Amino acid sequence: MNGQKLKHVYGPVPSRRLGRSLGVDLIPYKTCTYDCIYCQLGRTTRKTVTKEPFVPIEAILAEVRHRLDTGDRPDCVSLAGSGEPTLHSGIGDLIRGLKAMTDVPVVVLTNGSLLWMHEVRQALMAADLVLPSLDVGDERLFQDVNRPHPSLSFERMVAGIAAFTREFPGQVWLEVLLIGGITGMESEVKKIAEHVRTIAPARVQLNSVNRPPAEEYAACLSRERLTALGRFFPDPVDVISDGPANGGPLEAEASCDDAEILALLGRRPCTPDDVARGLGLHAPDVVK
Repeated sequence: MNGQKLKHVYGPVPSRRLGRSLGVDLIPYKTCTYDCIYCQLGRTTRKTVTKEPFVPIEAILAEVRHRLDTGDRPDCVSLAGSGEPTLHSGIGDLIRGLKAMTDVPVVVLTNGSLLWMHEVRQALMAADLVLPSLDVGDERLFQDVNRPHPSLSFERMVAGIAAFTREFPGQVWLEVLLIGGITGMESEVKKIAEHVRTIAPARVQLNSVNRPPAEEYAACLSRERLTALGRFFPDPVDVISDGPANGGPLEAEASCDDAEILALLGRRPCTPDDVARGLGLHAPDVVK
C-alpha cells in the first residue's frame, strides 16, 4: 500500500479486555441496529437491520495483511468499529479469510441484536471469541436505553444471544453496561442477572459510561459500585470500567498518546473537558 492511509484497519491499540487489538471497522460510521443513549460515537445516523456488503472483504483483508506484514503482532484482530459489525453481509467470509491468513485470534464485538438470525450465528462460528452485550433487563428499558430498530424486541435479542452461546465452539464474554440512575440500582441489576444466567456466558464483564455519551443524562457508575453489583451475577465477573474508583471525577493518567485524543475527536466533537473526562486526563494537558 506504499504509505497509503488505511481506511478500515486501525491500531494495534491497547484494550483492557483484549490486550493489543488490531481493529477492523467494516461498517459505515454510526450505521447500527441501536441508538444507545451511552454511545461514545453520538447518535445513530442510520438505524437498520438490513445486512449489506458495505465494504469489500478483499479490501479489508488486504489492509490487515499489510498491517501484519509490518511485524507488529497484535494480541487479536477485533471486528468492531463505528457501527454494528454483524450488519455486514460478508462478515463470515471476512472471519474465515482472517483465520486463513493468520493465527492471531479473531474477536467480534457485537451488540447481539441480530443473533436471533440463524445466518448471523453461523457467520460468527469461525471466530475465536465473541463479545455481545446486555444492558437492560426488560423491554421498557430496552426501548429507553438501547433505542432499537422497530423490528427488534428484547425477548428475541436475549434468546438470540443465548442460542449463540449454546452453539458457539469458542468463548462468549458478555458485557453488561450499567448506567447510574437507570440500570445501576439493585432492582434492575437483578433482572439483568436472571437473563445472564439463561445466556450462560464464559465470563461477565461489567462496564459503565466511560466516554462522553450520546445523551448527557447517561451517568457513570464508579468501579466500587460495579464491584458491589457484581455479586448478583454468576462467576466469573470482571469489572472492566475505566471510570472513577469511588464515584468522583476520573483520575488523570500520566500521559496519553495524541493519536487517542485525535481518534476520539475524529469520531465526535468534544470540548477539552469532554476529552479530559473521557480519557482520564487533565484539561490543560489536552489543550497542550
